Amino acid sequence: MPEPRQQEQGLARRNARLESLLKKYKRKSQLQYALIQLSEQASTVAELTLLYPAIHNILSQYLPSESFYVVLQNRYTQALELSYFVDEKDGISVPLHESHHFNQGVTGYVFKTGKTVYLTKQQMLDQAAAGDFTIMGSQAEHWVGVPIYRDGTIIGVMVSQSYQESQSYSEHQVELLEVMSLYLATAIERVKKRELLESEVKIRTRALMQSNEALNKEIESRKRALERQQILFKISELATQFSDIDDVYQQVHDIIRSITFADNLYIALYDKENNWLTFPYSVDEQTSYHPRPFANGYSELVLRTEQSQLIDSDRAKELVANGTVKRPKSYDRRLAATSWLGAPLKTATGVMGLIACQAYHHKYEFDYEDVELISFVSNQIAQVLQTHLANQALKTSHQQLEHRVAEKTKELQQTNLHLQMQIEERKKIEQQLYHDAHHDSLTGLPNRSLFLTQLEKTLKKHHRYPENNFAVLFIDLDKFKDINDELGHQAGDQFLVWVAQSFEECIREHDLLARLAGDEFVVLLDHLTDRQQAEDVAKRIIKVMQQPFCLKGVCMQSGASIGITYSSKSYRNTDEIIRDADAAMYYAKNAGRGRYEFYHPLLTAGNSSHKQQEHHHLDKLPTHFRATQIVAWEDKVAAISFLEAFGEHPVLGSTNFDILKKFAAEKAQHLEVELHLLKLAQQLGAQQQGEMLFGCSTMLLESSHFSALQQQLKQQESSLCLLFEENELRFASSQQIQNLKLLAAEGISIGLNNFGKDRCDLTLISQVDFDFVLLSSTFSKRVLQQSSYEVQLQGILAVTKVKGIKVIARGPAILNFRSLLEKHGLSLFFGKQQMLGHNYQNGLSSYIPSLDSGSLPS
Repeated sequence: MPEPRQQEQGLARRNARLESLLKKYKRKSQLQYALIQLSEQASTVAELTLLYPAIHNILSQYLPSESFYVVLQNRYTQALELSYFVDEKDGISVPLHESHHFNQGVTGYVFKTGKTVYLTKQQMLDQAAAGDFTIMGSQAEHWVGVPIYRDGTIIGVMVSQSYQESQSYSEHQVELLEVMSLYLATAIERVKKRELLESEVKIRTRALMQSNEALNKEIESRKRALERQQILFKISELATQFSDIDDVYQQVHDIIRSITFADNLYIALYDKENNWLTFPYSVDEQTSYHPRPFANGYSELVLRTEQSQLIDSDRAKELVANGTVKRPKSYDRRLAATSWLGAPLKTATGVMGLIACQAYHHKYEFDYEDVELISFVSNQIAQVLQTHLANQALKTSHQQLEHRVAEKTKELQQTNLHLQMQIEERKKIEQQLYHDAHHDSLTGLPNRSLFLTQLEKTLKKHHRYPENNFAVLFIDLDKFKDINDELGHQAGDQFLVWVAQSFEECIREHDLLARLAGDEFVVLLDHLTDRQQAEDVAKRIIKVMQQPFCLKGVCMQSGASIGITYSSKSYRNTDEIIRDADAAMYYAKNAGRGRYEFYHPLLTAGNSSHKQQEHHHLDKLPTHFRATQIVAWEDKVAAISFLEAFGEHPVLGSTNFDILKKFAAEKAQHLEVELHLLKLAQQLGAQQQGEMLFGCSTMLLESSHFSALQQQLKQQESSLCLLFEENELRFASSQQIQNLKLLAAEGISIGLNNFGKDRCDLTLISQVDFDFVLLSSTFSKRVLQQSSYEVQLQGILAVTKVKGIKVIARGPAILNFRSLLEKHGLSLFFGKQQMLGHNYQNGLSSYIPSLDSGSLPS
């Protein structure tokens, strides 16, 4: 327990701390309230003479400010002028706007230094004696001057002073003055802008009042122009929106009625050739209008003069008196119009008629403004009427022509019907002839002619667009002769039809299946991205041909041998493609049937036995190695590389030894070459840093050869990992699998190559302690295309993680491919290649390392 004395001291410290925070909060509150009051005054006062007293009143609430003044610099004379002044002693003895009064004083000193100055009476006397400034006016006991800034430039000084020694200024009060000065310039600017705005408003109001009369006149003028424009729009619509001439006349009447009095209106058309007037439209409360000869009435006066006429009662008497207008004897003067207005309808070819309005019994008196309006619209109406009258005449002519055409058409239809039947019959015959010429009569498939035509087009397209790859599958049916011999030729035909239907289910809709002859079929696969797609089709065909063909209770087993040739720039004609596919097919048939083989140039090499014997020994071929670096996250090079052996063959060129071994004649030679290559790879592995992956065949795991392999591996230590193909291990014997496990037990690094190419079997990974698993490029692509393969990948990663196996992905060297696979959990990928040159011939060896940035293996 603390002593009472210590408790009291602690409480005293807390009280002092609380009092300090209370004072600080009170100062902040006062400062905030003062700024709010200043902002309100700046927003409400109308002129500067009211702003300064308001500011003075705010400050007087918080500090001694009975003596307060504001000095601003004149922007034109650069002199300091008094804008506001209140003083206890000097009163108004210092006049406002006095020039050069403050420059030498302490106010000018604050303006020059740009800093806040707080002086007592003695301090002011001392600095004045030192020559910093001159004392002017009554001597204050306490004096505070704060600079006023606007946009970083000083524009004046705000001063508060006290003549009483006891009324000093605290640090908080000086701070309040400084903060008020910061916002004072903004408040002054706002009030000035408000004064200027009100002044401009007054000036503009007077100007607007003076121009109001002129503006009203302009508005009326524009209103009339707008009305005329609207009338023109309505008239222009008559040319397109109405096809019936009677509707056009009615719309014209509505337009005239919208601009003047038109209860009584008629439209007259003048036929110059016959000197005749017609009245196609008239609305009148007293008079009926009928066609008549040209005479001496009001209408004729408009047509003769080609000008608008305004006729009232007085002018009507004058026209009758001077003989310009003649009345018929039966004319009833009581029916005469008291006001008449007519305007000619002028076109480019002359006056075509007139439009007239009239009023009876002084119901309306037309004036010259009406004349102007009617004259304005009459020319526009004339163009519309001329167009519609011409269209009406043309329509009548068309109707007559259509009637004659209809008669002729009816006659031709009978003739055409007979001809059409003959043409349709001929088309069917031609189509059948074309189909028969290009299709096999038995299976209905395209024949050799149609296939070669389509292959020619595909080859030309490949030359223009090399990225559009294709493949040709040459299929020969196994044991077809046995089916013909045992079941008969009719059964053989049924078998061929069944084969054609089965093959069509193995290809895509746009692929082409054709029958060349007998039991030979070909398939053209277009729009391919890699060889694997052609392999998939071949596998489906082989699988479907493994099904027995049964007829009348007898079942026969057939099969298919398939040769595949893939698109290449070297192909110039279709004969080369068919030749190579046929050679690959014969190789597949000779290799055991029921399988497929890709074409290789060695298949069509020279037939000379001497030439074959010359290149028989693969171990005499010059050799070099290519190493592909394995990269990890962010393209960091891992201490792993993939090693491949290549040989220079006279026919094949620089070729992978896996391909050369495939065409070797003797198994013993295989073993000799593989052990020799393994020895060279061990020597390279001893020289290179990191671990090297080197491909081997399962032949080395056979009991008769395994001891030679073990002896070879013991001769020289190196960080070499032996890679075995998954496709070979799947068909390996139990003894070969046991020997593989023995290698792992002896500490030899082993790996699984091209895993997941055909199927994903995790049994092999679980049984053998591999150090590496290299995914095939096909599996890597399918992971990104099909969700089922993504699940399989997760299973592979789960098993390999438990067993500590490193998984390496193989695929295109593109950023998107890499990034997408990394998202699925892969972290090792094939990188750049390095050429390790090793030449051996007749026992002479040399090692020459060199770099090569070739493309990644697919």
